[in-house]
Amino acid sequence: MMQQRAVVAVASGRADFELGRTNNFEEIQRKGEGEDGLVGVVGFGSLLSEKSAASTFSSVHRFRLGRVTNYRRIFSHVAPIFLERGIARVETKEMASLSVEPGTEKDSIVVSLFDIDVGDVAAFIAREEEYRFMAVKPDELNGTPGEHHHVMCLASCDEDFIANYGQERYDERYGKYGIERVWDDALLPCPVYLRHCVLAAEKMGTEAYDSFLDSTYLADRATTIRSYLDKRPDILDSLPPEHLRERYGG
Repeated sequence: MMQQRAVVAVASGRADFELGRTNNFEEIQRKGEGEDGLVGVVGFGSLLSEKSAASTFSSVHRFRLGRVTNYRRIFSHVAPIFLERGIARVETKEMASLSVEPGTEKDSIVVSLFDIDVGDVAAFIAREEEYRFMAVKPDELNGTPGEHHHVMCLASCDEDFIANYGQERYDERYGKYGIERVWDDALLPCPVYLRHCVLAAEKMGTEAYDSFLDSTYLADRATTIRSYLDKRPDILDSLPPEHLRERYGG
């Protein structure tokens, strides 16, 4: 397994740090009302949708909007679930999912914040295996500084995946689909997934919607999603297959 990386200092004076993937994020666990502890989660893509969060985790507590500073959203990697579900457009490289990566002091993103039971963490780590996991302290949407660290899925690289899980797992997840590079700056967003995220953000209100359009970028790190959709309005008409309509309906 990879060693935990150095703490990342942010301009606010707080410190973000990388979490391991073998101890259920015990560094940021806190007590809940029941026997099981809680872990805070940052949602920045499909998890902007409370419906998606509720269908992903066994229980979701205190779902609300917040803000994370010094990060930006990027469509820069292939999600294996898109390949498995047949919604990736491999021939045009329209198969990217979302991550976040460190930005500048000017960068901030409106996100969802919620708590999950510690019992859900192992499945969360397995499901999001391609990411690194960063502990951050988001602000509430009204600007109130957050009290607790939350986990946020951070951009990674192919080499890290192989170091964590091995070449055989990498080949099984990606190689069988002809994917030679998972984290790839030539990728474009998976249309069905992008539409889902846009709809989810829109349902959460103007601040979330504008943040998604203006603070989310293609893998070129220059083109915003607002600009991309101006050129590709057809994406908002990219309906998922019938059996996935509910799952990818915002």
